[in-house]
Amino acid sequence: MSTSANETIGEPSTANNEEQSSKPKILEAQYIVPFILVASLFPLWGFANDITNPLVKAFKDIFLISNAQSSLVQFAFYLGYGVMAIPAAIFIRRFSYKSGILLGLGLYATGALLFLPASITMEFNYFLAALWILTCGLALLETTANPYVLSMGHPDTSTQRLNLAQAFNPIGSLTGMFVASNYILGELKVEEFRLAEKAANPEYANMLPSVVDGKLTQAIQDFSVAEPVAHQAMQAADLVTVRGPYIAIAVVVGILFLVFLFNKLPKTISNDHPLTLKELKETFGRLIANKCYLEGVLAQAFYVGAQIMCWTFIIHYGMTSVGLTAAESQQYNMVAMGVFLASRFICIFLLSFVRPGQLLMLLAAGGFALSLGTIFLGGYAGLYCLIGISICMSLMFPTIYGIALKGMGDDASLASAGLVMAIVGGALMPPLQASMIDAAPIIEGIPSVQTSFVLPLICFIVICVFGYRAHNKYKI
Repeated sequence: MSTSANETIGEPSTANNEEQSSKPKILEAQYIVPFILVASLFPLWGFANDITNPLVKAFKDIFLISNAQSSLVQFAFYLGYGVMAIPAAIFIRRFSYKSGILLGLGLYATGALLFLPASITMEFNYFLAALWILTCGLALLETTANPYVLSMGHPDTSTQRLNLAQAFNPIGSLTGMFVASNYILGELKVEEFRLAEKAANPEYANMLPSVVDGKLTQAIQDFSVAEPVAHQAMQAADLVTVRGPYIAIAVVVGILFLVFLFNKLPKTISNDHPLTLKELKETFGRLIANKCYLEGVLAQAFYVGAQIMCWTFIIHYGMTSVGLTAAESQQYNMVAMGVFLASRFICIFLLSFVRPGQLLMLLAAGGFALSLGTIFLGGYAGLYCLIGISICMSLMFPTIYGIALKGMGDDASLASAGLVMAIVGGALMPPLQASMIDAAPIIEGIPSVQTSFVLPLICFIVICVFGYRAHNKYKI
């Protein structure tokens, strides 16, 4: 009887152990080194994104252009994703993931090095061209790295695996923000001019930050007319400051190119179906018929637009609604990235218990609520709400990616191109928000920089709907 009782007690324990052992691992042993190598790429586009975001404000003051014109920095940056994504996917399918990585690193380094002639000629459009080439490289890297990571193991753990790899992305972002704050924004002569002008006019302390910002911008314009030679020298010095970090990252990317060149990577794409024109048409046909995928592409476009708007215009928000300097505003942007990184690891843990679609829906609802606070509260309270949005955004990109590519197989490389093309949402929305900032407020009594955040608010509604459908209709 005692023996029988022990056997009865032991049976569930054995079953539980078998269940635990049969559960697929996030990362299997044979993929650890390749995963680490590929994961090392994720900080690269994080760095590029977040060292470039502050250039919108910096170029506005250096070249004396409008917010809408300076936001062309983001348009050029993200346009590269739209142009290169599908050619990148075809290239990867024709050759290999490794070939895509090498070509992507080469274009990244080339674009970064082109900041040198752009700064010498002092031409804003040359900087835009350099950024476009750089992001063509980023498009190749993202089109390659994301599906490659998804393929490194069991499909059931693919979303967790991609979230783990994407967790390295904010490390690059934080580095980019730190460099932008301390080695670009903090060193600009035009920022020194603004501070000196502020000190010379103590009455500015009693004015609204948005009014003071306008007066300081006018003072720079007056200086450029009164002393054009001195202003040109200031521009030249500032452009040398801007180019320095890009030359440095070109060297780092060049070293990584050599590392990948001399390392063997596993082949996880079967190429059972050669990429003929017929196969290409059939693949596109399957993708167009996949509603979850199409909705994922749309949600990704709105997510990227929201992310770039929140991380670009936090500087304008801090300067206009709070009265901070550009460098001080960038410090708050770094805080936002810090909570983004911490939230990413928490969300990876939560994905073990909650479906990706459900968690995505809840976080998008949180982003919507915090966007309302950003618009209506203003001041430090509004700034803290804007920072809090980063907590909600941390999960979104890789989770939308994983949901949309679930069970794609060999179609994943071309499907990935559509999701990378969705990043062009980041090219279209910031100029629209910048135009709203330049224009009159849409809500009387609230500065236009605050009301412009209605655009991210709309984005979170779209993402929330996708999360709801992924959870309830597609059971993901």
